[in-house]
Amino acid sequence: MQVLVTGAAGHTAAALLPALLAWPYIRRIIALDRRPPALRHPKLYYLPLDIRDPQLAEHLTGVDCVIHLAFMVLSPRLGPPQRWRAEMRQVNLDGSQHLFLAAADAGVPQVVYSGSVAAYGAWSDNPVPIGENQPCRPVPGFAYSEDKAALEQWLDGFTAAQKKTAVTRLRLHAIIGPHGQALVNEIATSPYGLRLSNPDLPIQCLHEDDAASAILAALRYGQGGIFNIAAPDPIPWSSIPRRWQLPLSPTQLHGLHRWLRPLSTRLGDPGWLQVLENPLIVDISSAWQKLKWQPRYDVRRAIDQVRDACGQSPIHPWSG
Repeated sequence: MQVLVTGAAGHTAAALLPALLAWPYIRRIIALDRRPPALRHPKLYYLPLDIRDPQLAEHLTGVDCVIHLAFMVLSPRLGPPQRWRAEMRQVNLDGSQHLFLAAADAGVPQVVYSGSVAAYGAWSDNPVPIGENQPCRPVPGFAYSEDKAALEQWLDGFTAAQKKTAVTRLRLHAIIGPHGQALVNEIATSPYGLRLSNPDLPIQCLHEDDAASAILAALRYGQGGIFNIAAPDPIPWSSIPRRWQLPLSPTQLHGLHRWLRPLSTRLGDPGWLQVLENPLIVDISSAWQKLKWQPRYDVRRAIDQVRDACGQSPIHPWSG
């Protein structure tokens, strides 16, 4: 099997590529990214290409599966949104559409796409848990959420219009782990706590190893579909130990974030803070039943692994 992985130098790929290379059915991996992956291996071929490049199609000949990880999570530029929003949307939405169309034209049998639960949006009226049939309602102003939801809507039409390429959409929760996105890891390990209106708000995440195993499970399954992927057993926000509580209300925090965001790209878009105010818990039973995916880490273990690496105490026991 020959597999092409987009976003091969990113966080998720850092956990996926070793697992993929250990899979006995893999003959060759084409690692597509504008930056080379840190990993080197005889079966790994680096392709320095942008997913928007017109030459992409010629590299899809003979590919058995495309694993699409490339997606901008954080805005790439300083300053107000009008300076970076168009670029982010071009990569995330236009680039992804170009990839899916090129894969279908090249006759690629399968595409596994790493979507996100952010497409659902974190809203006060969200069901707990959210099933895959829940409509996508992105958080306005949260670019990542908006782009993930827009691509999901486009994929509805794309998958209905063609049947040659099976598309598996994995709606992954926030990925935590040694290679995880820095902003997500910092939320779990920061000594500063946020004063939420509901301190017992249930939270969920996904360990990077389980994200990788879910992608492999989808690759084995090969039939397409939409699946929520997250760690089981959510925990309350208040169970994560904090040394200090910030004396800010959510409204004040949003205001401060909007003021500081033009000075740093690491803070993310203002909309992501809504995820810490409203429930975003997903049902993973479909992935268990159809993909035969079994996560190794529940939410507590996933967070504790990252906290332990930072020399921090484990999360508080909770009777549930």
